[in-house]
Amino acid sequence: MTQSATPGVTLQPMDRHNRTLISHVHPADWVNPAPAECYDLVVIGSGTAGLVTAKGAAGLGVGLKVALIEKHLMGGDCLNVGCVPSKCLIRSARVAADMRDAQPFGIEPPSQIDVNFGLVMERMRRIRAQISPVDSAAGAAKVGVDLFLGEGSFTGPHNIAVGGRTLRFKKAVITTGARAVHPQIPGIEETGYLTNETVFSLTECPQRLAVIGGGPIGCELAQAFHRLGSQVVLLHRGSHLLNKEDADAAEIVQQTFQREGLQLVLGCQLQRVVATAEGKVIYFDRNGQTESIVVDQILVGAGRAPNVEGLNLEAVGVEYDTHRGVQVNDYLQTTNPHIYAAGDICMDWKFTHAADAAARIVLKNTLFSPWGFGKYKLSDLVMPWVTYTDPEIAHVGLYEHEAHDRGMDLNTIKVLFNDVDRALADGEEEGFLKIHLGKGSDTILGATIVARHGGEMISEITTAMVGKVGLSQMASVIHPYPTQAEAIKKSADTYRRGLLTPRTKGFLKLLTKLS
Repeated sequence: MTQSATPGVTLQPMDRHNRTLISHVHPADWVNPAPAECYDLVVIGSGTAGLVTAKGAAGLGVGLKVALIEKHLMGGDCLNVGCVPSKCLIRSARVAADMRDAQPFGIEPPSQIDVNFGLVMERMRRIRAQISPVDSAAGAAKVGVDLFLGEGSFTGPHNIAVGGRTLRFKKAVITTGARAVHPQIPGIEETGYLTNETVFSLTECPQRLAVIGGGPIGCELAQAFHRLGSQVVLLHRGSHLLNKEDADAAEIVQQTFQREGLQLVLGCQLQRVVATAEGKVIYFDRNGQTESIVVDQILVGAGRAPNVEGLNLEAVGVEYDTHRGVQVNDYLQTTNPHIYAAGDICMDWKFTHAADAAARIVLKNTLFSPWGFGKYKLSDLVMPWVTYTDPEIAHVGLYEHEAHDRGMDLNTIKVLFNDVDRALADGEEEGFLKIHLGKGSDTILGATIVARHGGEMISEITTAMVGKVGLSQMASVIHPYPTQAEAIKKSADTYRRGLLTPRTKGFLKLLTKLS
């Protein structure tokens, strides 16, 4: 038995909640086990993809020898600095926004809404710690995974070194994820900045906050911090926020931000950052003019870089790119046939649920596809995703522009939420459901939902796409009234009404006379 080779991990602030978290996801007293003679599977990285792969293989109860290597915090970004803490923050921000917007519902809001940012962040840390046993070292060991805390590095065709020991493997899986990129802006390193990896350690709300990047991470956190009391300016080089999303959907979010008072600086090029007595000065060019703003904190929410460093991938013939990550085929197999990868390290879909789904593909392809028979493909997945602004943007399948680029003709049905009774009752009528069908067909090719809880609705459409259920058939699905998901039934009814040609109307008229 050998002690873990990694030093003790800290996470600011080191209160009881973070101490509890660390005791689960990187316990200081962890003792690495004696390695097995040879492992059926060794997984490097214990984020979502790594945990699902390792625990899924060991938990089958068929005698597989499985090892998992982690150099920092188990649970990866999702638990520690991603999905869980950000959604806790967003929930508190929505409460504050609802209080401010209470008057239209007949409730007089207080003259002043006091946000206790310290308690908001403490609640986040408490919930994160409460969830952490699911991703814990003890949980992995309980299902039979040999967990090694330390930095793993390939040393030969079937060898990985960690903590001074060598693990031999038949198959290996790389699931080391990605991290926030270091922005190439002169002066920003010296001035200091936050990313998703550090922002959740704040205990005081920045009075003036600049958010760089108008993609999903930047938009989610910009709105949340603004609602919690920061004066937020969102800087984006594109001419529109969320420019990879459906344009109509992104427009609603952008208008919401403007209505709420976020300062948007679009179409800008950042030039440099300078620390002064008044604060951090950001200089940028816009419309041919140089402008500047002064803030207390800078949050960078633009871009991710794959964690390929230190793995010694050259030793095992695994090709990679420092920007795109490990190269894999459609079966998630690297250029070394004995080594696979899953999650942010190799995929364009950088979502927790995508990493989970990819890990299940890896399990099948590494362990249960003899001679390559019955392998699963990544391209067969129907992948939904959600941008957790308020309102949310949920999407699955093709966008209109993607279909057009492929030469596909679409029939698009759009239902506005101001035509959905529950949305009117909730005061959430600013949104829509847009469903794309193949021309002359009821086959669903894609959909976008803009609604406060759009992420809760998109799974019904995803299920229909996976099950190859056409929109016409969804008209027969009874939706409880009143719910906002009734918009899906409305779209199906709209499709069916479109089938009423003069000939079919004539036939129906004949049936009424014969009945």
